[in-house]
Amino acid sequence: MTMNPQSKGRSALEQEQFLKILSREEAMARFEAALFPRALPSEVRELAAALGAALAADIIAPIDVPPFDRSNVDGFAVRSADLAAAGEGAPRHLVLNAETVHCGTAPRMQVAPGTATPIATGGPLPRGADAVVMVEHTQPAGLDAIDVRRAVSPGQYVSYAGSDIARGEALLRAGTIIGSREIGMLAACGIAQVTVARKPRVAVISTGDELVQPGKALAPAEIYDTNGAIVAAAVDENGGEAIFLGAIPDDEARLEAAMRRALADADMLVLSGGTSKGAGDLSHRIIGRLGQPGIIAHGVALKPGKPLCLAVCDGKPVVILPGFPTSAMFTFHDMIVPVLRQMAGLPPRSDAKVSATVPVRIASELGRSEFVMVSLVEGKGGLIAYPTGKGSGAITSFAQADGFLRIDALADQMPAGTETEVTLFTPHVRVPDLVIVGSHCTGLDLVTAQLAHAGLTVRSIAVGSLGGLAAAKRGECDLAPIHLFDGKSETYNTPYLVEGLELVPGWRRMQGIVFRKGDTRFEGLSAKDAVAAALTDPACIMVNRNQGAGTRILIDRLLGGARPEGYWNQPRSHNAVAAAVAQHRADWGMTIAPVAHAAGLGFIPLAEEHYDFALVTARKDRPAVQAFLDALGSDEARAALKQAGFRPA
Repeated sequence: MTMNPQSKGRSALEQEQFLKILSREEAMARFEAALFPRALPSEVRELAAALGAALAADIIAPIDVPPFDRSNVDGFAVRSADLAAAGEGAPRHLVLNAETVHCGTAPRMQVAPGTATPIATGGPLPRGADAVVMVEHTQPAGLDAIDVRRAVSPGQYVSYAGSDIARGEALLRAGTIIGSREIGMLAACGIAQVTVARKPRVAVISTGDELVQPGKALAPAEIYDTNGAIVAAAVDENGGEAIFLGAIPDDEARLEAAMRRALADADMLVLSGGTSKGAGDLSHRIIGRLGQPGIIAHGVALKPGKPLCLAVCDGKPVVILPGFPTSAMFTFHDMIVPVLRQMAGLPPRSDAKVSATVPVRIASELGRSEFVMVSLVEGKGGLIAYPTGKGSGAITSFAQADGFLRIDALADQMPAGTETEVTLFTPHVRVPDLVIVGSHCTGLDLVTAQLAHAGLTVRSIAVGSLGGLAAAKRGECDLAPIHLFDGKSETYNTPYLVEGLELVPGWRRMQGIVFRKGDTRFEGLSAKDAVAAALTDPACIMVNRNQGAGTRILIDRLLGGARPEGYWNQPRSHNAVAAAVAQHRADWGMTIAPVAHAAGLGFIPLAEEHYDFALVTARKDRPAVQAFLDALGSDEARAALKQAGFRPA
């Protein structure tokens, strides 16, 4: 069979793209070498519209500032020689000239020996005068004279022409970001227009059949297009002008037409999705037809971000970001922002860094540099960096993290207790007022809402009950929400406390079996009977909870030693359990009543669990902790908890 030349070329292109994974450094070097040096497009802007822009050329001062010698105080323009011998016991008498020099008025009279001219702050120094004496240092001597009892030196209280800015000096250099101070300098020189770097126009396209724009209803298996909005905002934040062209389905002809239009109108094209090996991923195949040299790198030894594709088509950068939001945003900020800022004439980003200790082991993959998003809290010996742990598909990982740490490509883990460098997303560490680490519950948001409204920052890190207890023992949080059942004492939480921790009662929530309404395997049965029935049906699939969760302890107690189908599916939240059942990926699981009811599922009560707080005694008197305790006991919070389906303790 004769192979189509186009198919042959496409196959070779795909092999080259997917078999050669580059290091981050090599990929960046290739990308920048294909793009720079390049001319910086510029435009002229009115001064009022230049804020935040980068100057495209040096600006030379066209005048002196101030343009004349002027007084720095209210007083009298004098000849310093007339007052050389003045003192408290030997006042010098000066006759006042018949004019007063104000701002904006040119002096008409010369200051002759033995005379003085009244002058206001900012007034031009008259001919003959070489100093100014403050009005406070003089005494009236009739209507047209003064006595001065203090000597002055030449130039006293005088700003000379050009003393601030001299004509012909470099006022501002190319690349300077114009802020309010720079605008003041330009205005002082009478400059009304400046030549600045034109913002690069960046076309943003999302790709995928599954994408729906916010505001529209979701069909099964569809998701909202978050990358389009996030990438467009990030472009604007870093000196570009984003042009969002919407989401394009996985149709090769439509996508190619959209990419060609984008490159015709914009300076850069950024797509998200379409970088992997799936049959529906078309973007990288189209790039080869859009211009030379084409793809520079497809596959970078990064985690997250391995599928990143970098290309240059006839001098214009084309970037295909991974589809998962955290991967897309991290690779954009790490590898695309430096290029975008250079195209915008902006200086490189200056990242602040801090040292922090990792409290838990972080597994990594050999061969890829891994960047882990972390949240920072204050510990006993300094900052603690908690991994966000939500994965590259999570929207909130990037938004809620304070920064990231790097695990070298040659390491397969970062051990617990490692002190490492954290690169911040903001110039300063945002240490929260209150730190809560442990099991998360929607009821917690109802209580902490009062603190947020009072201006306090609260950080809640979901690591499960046992993880929260460990953090509390290490002094890494103020409170650890827990719901741990002790089989020996048949009680909740108290048996798990150690010295330095005390229990704060929270609320009660009903745990039970969740299933789809109408499923006869569960309808009308008790929790124990329902589980027994499920265990006898090989086709009945469960969804479990993660190890360390209080719910997991209840499930294992209910199952005994049984390990039914789905046991190793271990999501980290009650909502994920309900979603798995509602979407027919599982038939039953265990969650709390409010979550089951919100999902429209059947619910069989099992036991009312105690959702309480392990309070670190040493931190009890902190204002934010007291504010939380007050909020927890308030009528407002108790009413909100009851309305949500919880029973306040």
